[in-house]
Amino acid sequence: MKMKTTIIMTPEQRYKATKKATFVGAASNIALAFFKIIFGWLGNSHALIADGIHSFSDLLTDFLVIIAAKFSHQKADDSHPYGHERIETAATVGLSLFLMFVGLAIIFNASQHLLHHTTLGKPHIYVVWIAFFSVLLNEFIYRYTLKVANHIKSDMLRANALHSRSDAAASLIVLVGVIGSLLGFPLLDPLAAIIVGALIMKMGFTLGLSNVNELVDMGVDADTLEKIRRTILSVHGVKNIHLLRTRKMAGKILVDVHLIVSPYLSVSEGHHIGDHVLKNLYSMIENVSDVTVHVDSEDDELYNQCATLPLRETLLPQLAAYWKDLPGAENIKNITLHYLEGKINVDITLPLDTLKYHSADDLIAAYQGCLTSMPVLQQIKIRFEL
Repeated sequence: MKMKTTIIMTPEQRYKATKKATFVGAASNIALAFFKIIFGWLGNSHALIADGIHSFSDLLTDFLVIIAAKFSHQKADDSHPYGHERIETAATVGLSLFLMFVGLAIIFNASQHLLHHTTLGKPHIYVVWIAFFSVLLNEFIYRYTLKVANHIKSDMLRANALHSRSDAAASLIVLVGVIGSLLGFPLLDPLAAIIVGALIMKMGFTLGLSNVNELVDMGVDADTLEKIRRTILSVHGVKNIHLLRTRKMAGKILVDVHLIVSPYLSVSEGHHIGDHVLKNLYSMIENVSDVTVHVDSEDDELYNQCATLPLRETLLPQLAAYWKDLPGAENIKNITLHYLEGKINVDITLPLDTLKYHSADDLIAAYQGCLTSMPVLQQIKIRFEL
């Protein structure tokens, strides 16, 4: 299987990229706001003045993005052991609500013009060029911000990019309205505004819904989940899996899974298999940032049959009481317990010289004598070694 190389950015790099992209947008918004208001006033265009005020409101969202990016990329601490990325998710929900509000405001304002048949008056021709330049600049900021957002996988920055697209749409409304007024079609502006406003609301709703799902720990989509499942099962030694759970945090995927391995593997080998599962998920599944692996000897997803069985500290004294008079009991080298299917299998190791005076069959029968009086036991195996 060909392994995919994934470039992982540090939180500091991610924050710097977010800040740079946002500052570029903020500088553009400041310039556009002054140009629109000044030339809207000189050019007799109330729509351009309103668009300028809208650009000033964008500075608020830019400020929110920078603050959220700063705090969301802080390292994990005692209060936030999984990190602070959910701050970015919450901020994205806020931006999506703002997008829906902008779209609703555009629709409401345009509807008022349609209902009351009001016009903005005949503007000067240079208002067309200001509005056209605003469309181009906002579209550039949208594409630039979206490129950075996709590179660092930030939904918050994507939301801000969509906000720039809404600014371009708002400027387009002004452009269409101004041209319509100049050509004698004053109602063209509100009709276009309603359509664009609805599109902006749809963008905000779609983005907000995905991040609300993230806040309530919704899992990844079915295709990604199946890809994760196949990747885990491809590791040699993994017999099956259960309790596979996923959630997202600021675009990153967190995975919890229980691996079922052979019950007679050593603890270290089971752990080693789990390490390979982690390695494969990090390298083969995009955006996986945290994996928790639990190693099981059998499927206990629905019911743990061994939950009430005694621990070693309780069981060994009981076995010692049964075996105290048996040959080799005082020299037992090792006792291994296997908890399977609601019973305990016991493996013991006796010194090889125990066989000098006793046959192996007699020793095994003697040690297995406790099976009839201890219902928690299923079988006892004995091995002899030097």
